[in-house]
Amino acid sequence: MKGTKGDWKEFLRVHDRKLGNSLSDPTRRSNDVLAAFLKTFVEENHLKFFAKVMQCHLKRDVVGQFTNVSPDNEIPEQRLVRLTLEHPQYLLDYSFPSNDEGWVITKLPKKSKVMRSNAMVAVDCEMALCEDGTEALVKVCAVDRNLQVKLDELVNPNKVIADYRTDITGVSARDLEGVTCSLADVQKSMKKLLSKGAILVGHSLNNDLKALKLDHARVIDTSLIFMCLDGPIYRRASLNNLCKSVLGYEIRKKGAPHNCLDDASAAMKLVLAKIENGVDNAIPLVQEDVPNSEMAKLFLHRMPKNVPTEELHKIIPGDFTIELKPSKKMQEDKSSLFVIFKNSQEAHQAYEKVKGSQEKDSWGRPQKLVKHMLTTGILVSFYVRKMANDDSLGQISSKRAFQDEEISGASKKLKTNQKTEEDSSNQCCDHLEEREGLSKGEVADSDHCCDHVKEIERLKQELSKRDFQIITQDKMIGDLKKRLNSKNVKRH
Repeated sequence: MKGTKGDWKEFLRVHDRKLGNSLSDPTRRSNDVLAAFLKTFVEENHLKFFAKVMQCHLKRDVVGQFTNVSPDNEIPEQRLVRLTLEHPQYLLDYSFPSNDEGWVITKLPKKSKVMRSNAMVAVDCEMALCEDGTEALVKVCAVDRNLQVKLDELVNPNKVIADYRTDITGVSARDLEGVTCSLADVQKSMKKLLSKGAILVGHSLNNDLKALKLDHARVIDTSLIFMCLDGPIYRRASLNNLCKSVLGYEIRKKGAPHNCLDDASAAMKLVLAKIENGVDNAIPLVQEDVPNSEMAKLFLHRMPKNVPTEELHKIIPGDFTIELKPSKKMQEDKSSLFVIFKNSQEAHQAYEKVKGSQEKDSWGRPQKLVKHMLTTGILVSFYVRKMANDDSLGQISSKRAFQDEEISGASKKLKTNQKTEEDSSNQCCDHLEEREGLSKGEVADSDHCCDHVKEIERLKQELSKRDFQIITQDKMIGDLKKRLNSKNVKRH
C-alpha cells in the first residue's frame, strides 16, 4: 500500500530529512510520525481497510476484557463466553482473515452493557462445495434463547457449485432455483440480531462464522464448553453425542442429512441446560455404539486429496473397497474415507500390517500415522484408524458368548443370588471392621496417599494441556505462514 507520499520508507525520506529511512522500525518512531504517515492515505479502499484493522484490534481488546473480568462478577452466559475464549483451541479456530474483502466485523456496545446482556442467538449454516475449491453458504438458520426462529433462509451462492453435498446439507440445486437472498443480505440480518451485544451460539461455531464471513467477539461454542469426564482437554464431542448425553435424545439418526434449524436449536438447548445444571460441571459422554458392520472398516483421515487407489493398496494390505466420507467441515486440501473389508477380522489383520507410528485419537481409538512416498516422488502422511478402541472390540467379540452364558445360567442365578448377597454383606462388614481397626495414623497415611494420587492426576492433566497448547501454537504458526505465502503469490 502506498499513500500520497509513497510507502513507509519513501514517506520517511520526505518527512524526516535528518534520519530519512535509516530508522525504519515503526516501533522506534513517535506516534506523531506514525499518525502523519497514516494521514497520507486518502483513497476510499485504503480507508476501508484501516477501518477494518481498527475493528479487529477493538475486537481483540474486547476479548481481552472478557477474560480479565473476575468470574465472581459474571452472569452464567458470560461465564460460558469465557470458557470458550480460554479454551486452548480457541485461538487456532477463531483466527479469521477478517481484513479480507467480504468479511464483516460486528460492533459491540459499551463494555458495561455487554457484560450484563444475556441475549443469545444460536446459528447453523450449510455449505456447498464450489468448482473453484472454496465453500459457499447455501442455507442459514438462527434461533433466540426462547427457540423462536429469527432466521431461516436459503442463500444464493453466486458461484458455480461442484457438489451440493445434499446427503449432508439437505439442500439441492432445485431448492436454490429462484433464490435471491445473498451472503451480504444474511450478514446484514446477523449484524442486526447481534447489534446490542448478543452472544452468538453454535456447535463448532468457527465453521459457521467462516461461512458467514462474520467476526463476532462474544461467542459460545458448545464443542468447547463441555468438559468430558476422564478425557483429554482436546476431546470434542459431536453435537449428536452431546444431545444424547445432556438432553437425552438423538438429534438425528445415523446417515440422515443435517437439519439446519434443528442443529441451531440443539446448540441453544445445550447452552440453556449448561446454565441450569451448573456451568463448571463436567459430563459423562455416552459412548456411541459401533455396529458389527462398522467393525469391518478402517478410517483414513487427514489424507491429501487425489491419492491414487493403487497407492492405498501399497499401504493397506488385503481386498477392500473404498467409500468417501462426506463431511460438513470441508478442508480444501484434505479428505477422509473408509476402507471396507469383508469382515472385522480382515480389517483387524490389515490394520496390524499397516506400517506407521502407533497412536490414539482423542477418543482412545487406535490409529497409525502413516508416511508414504508416492510414485510421483511426493511424500504424503495421513492417519489409519480403527472404528473403536480395543476395549470396545473386546466387548463386541465377547457379547455373543456373554448372552449365551446368561441364558444357560439363568436357573443358576436364581439359586445363587441369595448366597451372593450374603457374601457381599459379610465382605462389607469385614471391610468396616478392618477400617475401624486401623490406627488414626494409618488412616492419615492412607488419606495422604490419596492426596498424592490426586496431585499426580492433576499434574498429568496439566502436562497434557501444555502439550496441546504447544501443538495448537505450532498449527497457528503453520496456518499464518500459509496465509502469508498465498498473499505473496497473489501479489506476484
